Amino acid sequence: MRRALIDRRTTETRVRLSLALDGKGRYGVRTGIRFLDHMLELFARHGAFDLQVDATGDLDVDQHHTVEDLGIALGEAVSRALGHRRGINRAGYFVMPMDETLAVVAIDLGGRPHTAVDLKRTAARVGDLQTELVHDFFEGFAIGARANVHVRVLYGRSSHHKVEAVFKAFGRALRVACAKDKRLARMLPSTKGLL
Repeated sequence: MRRALIDRRTTETRVRLSLALDGKGRYGVRTGIRFLDHMLELFARHGAFDLQVDATGDLDVDQHHTVEDLGIALGEAVSRALGHRRGINRAGYFVMPMDETLAVVAIDLGGRPHTAVDLKRTAARVGDLQTELVHDFFEGFAIGARANVHVRVLYGRSSHHKVEAVFKAFGRALRVACAKDKRLARMLPSTKGLL
């Protein structure tokens, strides 16, 4: 199984994260931000990843450091678990309905980080999570995974549903991008010879 363990420590946060790409959707997540825990649980279940997260941060200051560092650590775990990236699909997308909301996430594990996020958010918080930090999570992930990550809510009313649809789509899009393609075998999915 393709696995990685990340132990990221800064003066602001400590993130210990283990990820198995070829998992069964099992998870144990503790970040100090309960809504973010729930989103990472959805990500693991919908991506069929096994994910364990134990994170502490300076939440008395703000949620930003914790959320961003979780994104970076998850991206680093994906990159490490993929190794040389040979034989993978490399790109994946998923369109996720969540009641009245429709969201799409597209990912390219091509080696260059870039992020575009449009949540069409209406609330400053969903549960205990500052919704503006969803962008920082995905930006951190893109940097850690060396990936293009495009996230867009096409329409919706409920801020809860918008964020939830995005994380479900994220798990499913990443699952496709990480999946092995038998026709590619051990070939690098790039004409450049480098990812």
